[in-house]
Amino acid sequence: MGRSALASLAAIVAVWAIDAACSRLLNPYIYRILVLCSINVMLAVSLNLVNGITGQFSIGHAGFMAVGAYTSAAFTVYAVPLLFGSSGASDGWAAPAAFLIAIAVGGLVSAVAGLIVGLPSMRLRGDYLAIVTLGFGEIIRVAILNIDAVGGARGFAGVPQRTNAAWALGGVWVTFVVIRNLMRSYHGRALLAIREDEIAAEALGVPTTRYKVTAFVIGAFFAGAAGALFSHYTYLHTNSFTFMKSIEVIIMVVLGGMGSLTGSILGGTLLTALPELLRFASAERLIVYSLLLVVLMIARPQGILGRREISLRRFRPPWRRAAVKPAA
Repeated sequence: MGRSALASLAAIVAVWAIDAACSRLLNPYIYRILVLCSINVMLAVSLNLVNGITGQFSIGHAGFMAVGAYTSAAFTVYAVPLLFGSSGASDGWAAPAAFLIAIAVGGLVSAVAGLIVGLPSMRLRGDYLAIVTLGFGEIIRVAILNIDAVGGARGFAGVPQRTNAAWALGGVWVTFVVIRNLMRSYHGRALLAIREDEIAAEALGVPTTRYKVTAFVIGAFFAGAAGALFSHYTYLHTNSFTFMKSIEVIIMVVLGGMGSLTGSILGGTLLTALPELLRFASAERLIVYSLLLVVLMIARPQGILGRREISLRRFRPPWRRAAVKPAA
C-alpha cells in the first residue's frame, strides 16, 4: 500500500474518531459551530483557488453553493428512494452511499454551472468579472424561489439530516488536498503565472482562458459539495445564499491571506466562530465584530498569513527534519 493510500486511510479514521469524540464531549451548540466552520472552510478554500491563486475576482460563490445544495437535496428526496428503496435509503450501507452520491451530484452540477458561467465571463477581468458572477448568484437565487419542486420561497423541507462532523471534516480534507496538489503541479504554476501577470503568461504560451475556466469549475465543484453538506445539515432556504454570503466568503479569504490555503482555513474558522463568541455583547456584537475586522485589515492588510502556508514540517523533531532534508 502506497504512502498516499495510507494517508487517506489515516485521514478517514481520524475524522470519524474526531466526530465520535466531539459528539460525546461537546454540547450540541458547539458541535453545530464545528460543522458550520468546516463547511465555510470548504467555501473559503475553493474560492481562494479563483480569487487568491488565479487572481480573478468572483463574488458569486454563494450561487454555486446554492446549486449544489438544492441539487443534492432534490436528488436525496426524489431520486434516492427510487434507486435504493424507501427503507434502504435510510438504513445500513445504503445511507452513506446515497449521501456520498448526493454530494458528488451537487458538486458536478455546480461544476457544470461554473463551466457555463466561466466560458463567457473568464475573458473578462476585474470589475466586469465581478459583476457577471454577482448577476449569476442572484439569478440562481431568484430562479430557486420560483421552483415549487424544491419548496420555492417556503424553503425545501423533508431533506434528511445526514451531515455530521466526520463528513464536514472529510470534505475539508479532500478540498485542501486536491487544491494543494493542484498548486504544486505544472498547472498550479500556470495559475500562479496568470495571477502575477496574465499578459506575460499568455505571451509565454499559457492558455490563460482555459486555465481560468478550469480553476473556476474546480472552485464551483467544491462550493457545490459544501452546499450539499449544508443542505443535509440545516433547514434549506434561499436566505442562506444571498449576496452577503458571497461577501462573507470573500472576507474569509482576504482575512486569511489571498493565495494561502491554510490562511483560508484560519479565516473561515475565525469568521464563523467569532460572531458566536461575541454573543455576550448582545446588541454591540456586530459593531465589535466589524471593528475587529477593520483593525485587522489596517494592521495586516495582506491577511493573517499573507501568501505563506503553515507547514507541519516546522513542528517535526530535529532528527525527523534532518531525515527529510533533500541531499545537496
